[in-house]
Amino acid sequence: MFRTLSILIKKEFLQIFRNRSILAIIFVMPVVQLVVLPLAANYEIKDIKMAVVDHDNSTFSRELLRKITASGYFKITSYSENYRKASQEVEKDRADLILEIPNNFEKDLVRENSQKVLIAINAINGTKAGLSASYLAQILQDYNEQVQLKMSPELESTKNSSGLEIIPKFWFNEGYNYRLSLVPGILAFLVTLIGGYLTALNIVSEKETGTIEQINVSPIRKTDFILGKLIPFWILAMTAFSIGLLVTVFVYGIQMQGSLLLLYAFISVYLVTILGMGLLVSVYSETQQQAMFVVFFFMMIFVLMSGLFTPTESMTDWAKYIAYLNPVTYGVDGIRLIILKNSGFTDLLPHFTFVTVLGTVVITWAILRYRKTN
Repeated sequence: MFRTLSILIKKEFLQIFRNRSILAIIFVMPVVQLVVLPLAANYEIKDIKMAVVDHDNSTFSRELLRKITASGYFKITSYSENYRKASQEVEKDRADLILEIPNNFEKDLVRENSQKVLIAINAINGTKAGLSASYLAQILQDYNEQVQLKMSPELESTKNSSGLEIIPKFWFNEGYNYRLSLVPGILAFLVTLIGGYLTALNIVSEKETGTIEQINVSPIRKTDFILGKLIPFWILAMTAFSIGLLVTVFVYGIQMQGSLLLLYAFISVYLVTILGMGLLVSVYSETQQQAMFVVFFFMMIFVLMSGLFTPTESMTDWAKYIAYLNPVTYGVDGIRLIILKNSGFTDLLPHFTFVTVLGTVVITWAILRYRKTN
């Protein structure tokens, strides 16, 4: 058994190293994507284009506009005479929002201590619109407090003597650095992508080249054949993960908080599950194109519903059930817990249990589904 298995593994490695494109996918892709994706992705939106309609043209309105632009989030792209012309700027995509300051803005603030401004936001990009509204609301609130203190200096003492002071503390990410949570998640996604795609194309490539017929008439057992397909890509995927981990530590300066041994133990089990799913797709597929489309379909669902970009807690109830049956959810969360939170084996027991059970099911399924009489 072991001699047959070692021969099959050697054969797989020879085939892999003859294909330079596979080597590039394994060794170059993790480095390039880990370097490019976190630098390109940014959860903070700046230079939001703003069209201004200032009917007041007073000292207070100019101070408000200076305060908005000084924040660094907004950039005034046009001053319009009325709302209709400002809306044309939004329609032509030259502005993201409209700020309309009414007549008697300064007068009403001074005399009546109240005033309203109109904010109209282009919400085609919902995320950008929501953040724009949040940023602008905070700036307007700060400006309002500033005006109140200017009009009534005695409020300063009341403000300083207030009994409630909020000082937030961000655990496991004190600087609130988005890359600290994004990079470990992308690392999980990369090993999933490498393991899933390469193994899905494995057996089906034997079918297309006709070598599967020679294997079918040989005395090789199904278990040995499946393991011979699985082990080489497991080793290469672990190597790709190690390269990505080095990029994580030395390029982004993310320090390992947890156990390196536990991290590799978790990735070892996780990759077995991902490789098993890829092999199952390969067993059912007749062509490499078919296998690629099937893996792409599932990979899109796995990534988008894994919590990599949006938290699973914010999903609807039915989507949460899908997310909790998604192996990538456990992969992303497990790597983050170990690297950032220093979680132990007990904390990761649900992750280990799920990926172990799923891996056992899909590999057993692939062995039973593969028929040497094909």
